[in-house]
Amino acid sequence: MAKILVVDDETDLEVLIRQKFRKKIKNKEYDFVFAINGSDALEKLGEHQDIDMVLSDINMPQMDGLTLLGKLNVQKPLLKSVIVSAYGDMKNIRTAMNRGAYDFITKPIDFEDLTITMEKTLVHVNQIKETVKALQENNILKMYVDENVINFMSSRDFEKTIMDSENIEATVVFIDICKFTAISENYNPSEVVKILNTYFDVMVKDIIAHKGEVDKFIGDAVMAVFKGEKHLTNAVKAAKSIRKNIEELPSLEHGIKYKPKVSIGINTGDMVSGNIGSATLKRLDYTVIGDIVNTAQRLQNAAKENQIIVNEDTLSKLEGQFEYSDEGEVTLKNKAKATKLFDIK
Repeated sequence: MAKILVVDDETDLEVLIRQKFRKKIKNKEYDFVFAINGSDALEKLGEHQDIDMVLSDINMPQMDGLTLLGKLNVQKPLLKSVIVSAYGDMKNIRTAMNRGAYDFITKPIDFEDLTITMEKTLVHVNQIKETVKALQENNILKMYVDENVINFMSSRDFEKTIMDSENIEATVVFIDICKFTAISENYNPSEVVKILNTYFDVMVKDIIAHKGEVDKFIGDAVMAVFKGEKHLTNAVKAAKSIRKNIEELPSLEHGIKYKPKVSIGINTGDMVSGNIGSATLKRLDYTVIGDIVNTAQRLQNAAKENQIIVNEDTLSKLEGQFEYSDEGEVTLKNKAKATKLFDIK
């Protein structure tokens, strides 16, 4: 249903509009709101945020139609207005158009012409709405999907290569917020989400600053991937920075005292990169998979608070760049042999 604001100090116009468009009003195609001058119109617009278009006279007390147009052009730039006035001289028409009027109709009103003009204007309004909706959806998409993926989706090769994959050498980092379940049990849901997003934002900034990519958020954990030159070194530097910055965040006190800390697992090597998921459901996740990824997550599970855990192979590739301590051996899930753990300091 289209909602139309009619602005005119001639009160009999309201009766005439309701009579001429009674069928459309009855069928809920049109809904009219009436104002007696520009000032009243601005108040009505404040009360009715879903107005689609404005039909306005020019000569009115307190605030005339041309002044109203100027204000609408600033306050409601997407709202389309049609001037309906007895003052049909070229000067008024030009002034109205320059102030953003979409069209101009002269009095006495030809209701057939008015109907056509309204329909044309509403089509244009709906086109604008669809465009804005698409832009909003695109902006929302950018919040959830890496920019490279969005650009790829826009390319001609998208459908052809959507299920393609490749082997890459990279470093995977899993970062978990320790004991965050305690927050979930002592804070209301909206507060939990706000706190978690605050912690995630700290992590993301460090990941991006060290040339990494956020692959996904998993509950209260983050999976990040580092590619390219010095990917392992960059990953460790990001992990150390995250550990420091998270620990510097203030404690929370709400029934319990909570000090945020992280446990981190890092692994590096060859893995598969591609769109993983179901083409039938049209739900794909551009991610990395393989033993290196699985092991990184298990190393994180083995890490304690403030620990950055790597295995012997990853430690050897660091070539003494960072201090570390030997944390002994553990048997990781699906690993036949015990794994030596090292904590990066």
